[in-house]
Amino acid sequence: MILYLLIMILATVVPLLLAVAFLTLVERRVMGAMQRRQGPNAWGLFGVLQPFLDGLKLLLKEPILPSSADQPLFLWAPILTFLTSQIAWAALPTSTAGAVRDLNLGTMYVLAVGSLGVYGILLRGWRSNSKYAFLGCCRSVAQMISYELPMGLIVLCACMIANSLNWSALVESQQNGIFLLPLWPLALIWIICCLAELNRAPFDLPEAEAELVAGYNVEYASMGFALFFIREYRSMIMMATVTRLLFLGGTAAPMNLFFLNWLPGSFWLRLKATSVVFIYIWVRATLPRYKYSDLMDLGWKRLLPLTLAGFVANAVVVFNIQML
Repeated sequence: MILYLLIMILATVVPLLLAVAFLTLVERRVMGAMQRRQGPNAWGLFGVLQPFLDGLKLLLKEPILPSSADQPLFLWAPILTFLTSQIAWAALPTSTAGAVRDLNLGTMYVLAVGSLGVYGILLRGWRSNSKYAFLGCCRSVAQMISYELPMGLIVLCACMIANSLNWSALVESQQNGIFLLPLWPLALIWIICCLAELNRAPFDLPEAEAELVAGYNVEYASMGFALFFIREYRSMIMMATVTRLLFLGGTAAPMNLFFLNWLPGSFWLRLKATSVVFIYIWVRATLPRYKYSDLMDLGWKRLLPLTLAGFVANAVVVFNIQML
């Protein structure tokens, strides 16, 4: 049993680390193509060695410990952020074999563990004893909290239709029709909330260089910065995976193309997740940054009331169907 768990953990963690490395390359190449400029292309074929050289550069850089920082918490903050981004994958089914642990409350587990990442960001800014880092962490915490409420309600809407909080049950309930069709307004809100949750453009205000230099990350260098970088791109992949599990059938062939069922479920899951990640990159290359006041207004005064209305409407429809 222990050997099986170790194999499952390695089969999840190692591909994710490689995916994070190459996602940085893909993002830079795609954004370069969209903006009519060259991306990384000097090291290796199509720049394929660039992620490894970037990682080596960060590894060899001298770690900087500010004398005014609370050094134990300063050092633990990136580790906490990295660990929370890792353990969330334990309940996500990444193939037809299922998850490392197929929890009955798997959806709640992923939401709870994902929310813990804000503590690492809070420690980063607070214990750096820098006004720029502190303002950046305050922005990030406020932003993440405001968008986690609509995200939780959207997940509950999908769970209500599936009548389960289990990820595998969510996927199985979409065999006859994906949830994107009845829940498309909530799916659109979900994508917006994901961009804000991940601090991605146009909602990358905690890292706004014009006002905050680099936000809560300003005092970090070397592997401390690298762990944050890994967490950001791993969270992109995780939110794309959750999106496909919630709205597009997870490991099932798209659009009920049963003649393609011979392809493994992991292929479809990765293909669907890649398409969502492409949307994240596309938005970053296209839209300008929001004002912070507009961002808070969008979260609390627009998306949260719309999500609450959608949750109530979804509950009424599901209840009436069950009563028939």
